[in-house]
Amino acid sequence: MKILLVTPPFIQLNTPYPATTELKAYLVSKGHEVRQCDLSIELAERIFCRDFLKDIFAEAFERDTLSLEAQSVAAQKGRYLSTVEAVWGFLRGDDDTLAPLIASSDYLPCSERAKRDEEALEWAFGSCGVIDRARYMATLYIKELTDFVAEIVSADFSLIRYGEQLAVAAATFDKLRERVEGERNAIDRLMTELFDSKLKETQPEMVGFCVPFPGTLPAALILSKHTAEKMPETVRVMGGGYVNTELRSMSDGAIFDYVDYLVFDDGQLPLETLCRFLGGEASADELVRTVYRRENGELAPMLNTYRNIRFDELPVPDFSDFDRSKYVSLVDFTNPMHKLWSDGRWNKMTVTHGCYHKRCAFCDTSLDYIGRYDAPSPETVVRKIEGIIKQTGIRGFHFTDEALPPALLVKVCRLLVERGITISFWGNIRFEKAYTPEVCALMRQAGCIAVSGGMEVAHERVLALMGKGITVEDARRCAANFADAGIMVHTYLMYGFPTQTLEECAQSLETVRDMFAQGIVQSAFWHRFALTVHSPVGINPEKYGCRLACDKPNPFANNGIDYTCDNSDLDWNEAGDGLAKATYNYMLGLGYDLPVEKWLPILRRSRHDTRDDKRNDKRDNKKDNKRHDDRNMAKNRKKEHRNDNRRKSGKR
Repeated sequence: MKILLVTPPFIQLNTPYPATTELKAYLVSKGHEVRQCDLSIELAERIFCRDFLKDIFAEAFERDTLSLEAQSVAAQKGRYLSTVEAVWGFLRGDDDTLAPLIASSDYLPCSERAKRDEEALEWAFGSCGVIDRARYMATLYIKELTDFVAEIVSADFSLIRYGEQLAVAAATFDKLRERVEGERNAIDRLMTELFDSKLKETQPEMVGFCVPFPGTLPAALILSKHTAEKMPETVRVMGGGYVNTELRSMSDGAIFDYVDYLVFDDGQLPLETLCRFLGGEASADELVRTVYRRENGELAPMLNTYRNIRFDELPVPDFSDFDRSKYVSLVDFTNPMHKLWSDGRWNKMTVTHGCYHKRCAFCDTSLDYIGRYDAPSPETVVRKIEGIIKQTGIRGFHFTDEALPPALLVKVCRLLVERGITISFWGNIRFEKAYTPEVCALMRQAGCIAVSGGMEVAHERVLALMGKGITVEDARRCAANFADAGIMVHTYLMYGFPTQTLEECAQSLETVRDMFAQGIVQSAFWHRFALTVHSPVGINPEKYGCRLACDKPNPFANNGIDYTCDNSDLDWNEAGDGLAKATYNYMLGLGYDLPVEKWLPILRRSRHDTRDDKRNDKRDNKKDNKRHDDRNMAKNRKKEHRNDNRRKSGKR
């Protein structure tokens, strides 16, 4: 069967998203003719060019009102049009000699973002690092243009979360239908034009849309509708992270007005079986994790949910359809770890399937991609690494595992060293005791440059409650071992976990401050706890002190859930702002001597209120004691009065 696998806009612009590379490799091994395309980078390349932006500026000048930011961009139209293609080419890596010009203060149009970030620029790059500084300033420039295009063309437009607000927590399909059936904007028209050329070139019998994030769903639906209009016989299939997490309990089949089949979890076996079913070689009962709408309007149940291919048996991912020279290196943040995510054409690769720990209460451990742990042999991992290098010519790897298992990682690193295979790599780890100084030194020798691990709440009680399986001391020691080996350490942090108090949050911040001061972490990021239906907290909320706001699933998407708990009245948004500000300063080497109350005014108020409460309680206790004494004195006086009366009566 001729198959076209599509990554809709917008995901990442520095490297191909890896899902279709794994699907293509497997389907080709089964005899299918498969092509893949990444519309994220191809569409971005067409947007950030002189011809497209010239039309957008023309439309802007016809508007009666513009925001102050858009007015600033419009007023510098000539400078933007004359520089955009040079800047995009620089970000693509065409000509690094432009770096000193772009890094200067007078080449690019005046950017409000650059003005605000001057201090960060000096800290991150100083007088050296000209290429990185230029890349960062060029990224700010692209962000300014992105905001401008969004205001003129579509508020949905973003290079990271395009259309996300339509798909996040979409209880019904109504707004998505309005978007798909609505008038096409300039970006939609450009996107469908690009996609149309792919359809004509490949003439597919099946089109598979990878939808990893909410923001990719509207574009995928528009492209799927376009497929039906242009090639009505072509089968349309959709899968990916959004489908896996949001649509598992869907009861409304409205999405099947635009797509024929949804496939869940690992797509290799579902797509292979679907091809056999469409070719008359398999029955509907043999379909694997595939949902569709029957002629009577009912949704077919998901069958054969536990059938899978051993991870060891999967072929080397196939990157052959991607022109890596098109991808751009963006530097969204001066944060050194965040820079890795968007800068550099990393080969994305998964070492193992699932998570070997799979017990964290906040994580979607009930889903296959986390809950089913399947580790290949170290020889298989190294074979895939070598195969990908041969295809791409790139030796940098981002291992996308939930958590790299230390036992396997040690064996892989030894093989890399023994065979003299040079790579650089980074990925997620758990702060395990297994990462001894010797193991960290071996990882560094094998090419490890950075790790990211979850300290989460950095507080013993809450770590134990969430089933993290580590202590704060474990994390400290592990991070120190990596730092001593010359490996950069980033830690994920969480606030607002059920029953967590502000005092516990403050203690977490103190721990993070100390780790920065000791030089054992170089980067950190806080995020707000979100309760999902597939996590242990979502499945058993009472155990964690939660009460779900609604126990009835939505007809369409179901993932994040509103809830209440004992700490629901805390203003975690304000706390989050303070945590982010504190961590930013710690990364700059500032604020180590300041009390955490400086960053958390909400904590200061809370402690003040507590002290007031204690003082009030003390005053109230004194008043109560005085009232108690007064009552006793009154009783005694009454008693004495009665006794006096009795004595007087006796004398008579």
